[in-house]
Amino acid sequence: MSGTTIDAATAPATPRRVFVDKQHPEPFRALRGTAEAVRVAAAEAGLDRRLVELVNLRVSQLNGCAYCLDVHTKAALQEGESTQRLGVLPAWRDTALFTAHERAALALAEATTLPADAVLQESAYREAAAVLTEQQISAVAWVAVTINAFNRVSILSKHPVRPAR
Repeated sequence: MSGTTIDAATAPATPRRVFVDKQHPEPFRALRGTAEAVRVAAAEAGLDRRLVELVNLRVSQLNGCAYCLDVHTKAALQEGESTQRLGVLPAWRDTALFTAHERAALALAEATTLPADAVLQESAYREAAAVLTEQQISAVAWVAVTINAFNRVSILSKHPVRPAR
């Protein structure tokens, strides 16, 4: 099988991405309002900010959203999350660094992000129901739904990650 190489000089130009949040700011403001309501709901459900940021990060990892990974890594560190736990987050199931509460939230966040996997969804929901309240299950689901929406905005817009200063 022969490989095909694309010469940069003859490759079709990639069109500049439209920042959909800037092109239609009103829907983006509504999404930001949803995010604020979800923050309040999460706090009222007893979810601490570190856990919310772990959910934001895990969902952003699954979606491959560089911009949101950058934003939420900084937020997690600011909330006191350790670099060790952030470093192993993609393999959270293989460590003892996360509590049962955190593990249930991460499993539920993954199931929310990958809704077509019914087996994953059922397993995650059972795990969540064993350690989280109904209010916490709902709040984790809303955190995951909301960051999934932000991931799609940033991925489609190709929001840049700027070097740290």
